[in-house]
Amino acid sequence: MTTVKEMVDCLEKLAPSAFQEQYDNAGLIVGMPQMRITNVLISLDATEAVVEEAIAKNCNLIVAHHPIVFKGIKKLNGKNYVERAVIKAIKNDVAIYAIHTNLDNVAGGMNFMIAQKMGLYDVKILAPKKNILSKLVSFVPIADTQRVLDALYAAGVGQIGNYDHCSFRVEGTGAFRPNDAAAPVIGRANQDETVAENRLEVLFPAHLESAILRVLRAAHPYEEVAYYISGVSNQHQEVGSGAIGMLFEPMLTIDFLRFLKQTFQLEAIKYTSIVKDKIQKIAVCGGAGSFLLNDALVAQADVFITSDYKYHEFFDADGQIMICDIGHYESEVCMKEGLQRYLSKIFSSFAAISSETVTNPVQYFI
Repeated sequence: MTTVKEMVDCLEKLAPSAFQEQYDNAGLIVGMPQMRITNVLISLDATEAVVEEAIAKNCNLIVAHHPIVFKGIKKLNGKNYVERAVIKAIKNDVAIYAIHTNLDNVAGGMNFMIAQKMGLYDVKILAPKKNILSKLVSFVPIADTQRVLDALYAAGVGQIGNYDHCSFRVEGTGAFRPNDAAAPVIGRANQDETVAENRLEVLFPAHLESAILRVLRAAHPYEEVAYYISGVSNQHQEVGSGAIGMLFEPMLTIDFLRFLKQTFQLEAIKYTSIVKDKIQKIAVCGGAGSFLLNDALVAQADVFITSDYKYHEFFDADGQIMICDIGHYESEVCMKEGLQRYLSKIFSSFAAISSETVTNPVQYFI
């Protein structure tokens, strides 16, 4: 049977916890990593009602988008909805895992699920993050180069956009002299030695540094491995905020609003003035996304779909773009079907169930 740790490892291949925002609390909130999973319930929130649904459906792991524990808890006495949910989960051996801003920040994550629901193509990160990549340089005997590279590729180096196994190499001469305590693969103690080597350069996500160095040392033939690592300011095209994509055919703006309402089963849409007759290029951000408006403008999107816009922030559209606020819950609830698809392809020993509990705290009087 699958353990909670194995499930966490699988989810973090999709959305590494290293990519969550500093303020966030994604990860295993309740439960032990070694617990055996019966079934998994996928929900936007992990409220007490969701825990009750998990118990009724024989699910001992809840995978939620929003962390039920966001700030520190000093007491557990059931005085609020957070404490009641946590107490009920613990008493019934239900683990809770939150996959929050790390899911927001990756290609294939929350915003790509929104784009998929709308049928967009050519979907990309709207605002790629900088300063989260590193460059590894190492020196390898020519005969061992491909073997070392293959090991590094498997560990996660060399991914640039839609290309993998990306590297640079140039031939040169390595020089060294082993001392009496050395156990050289090539050469003899106290004798100068030269070897034809390749200088290898590869990029990798900075949070993988420890794992990459372990693999390099294991695969490299030398007793002492020469390498250096430096940070790079390049954008990581697969990590960042929001998403942008295209409809296959442009739609009249009023028809697009109807399409949006139907696709996300909306009670209402708050939107700014219509500035274009047709919509095709669409920027999205699940949850609160006003911070991405300028990125949507720079990308020349026809419409920016998000939620949690404040009154004065709507003025920032300034006749250049249409902003559509569809509601926080409504913009993100599609993650349930997105994660259900993802997990069902990987695991067959349990059921990944989409929660039927509506956790939206906002009601509409129509």
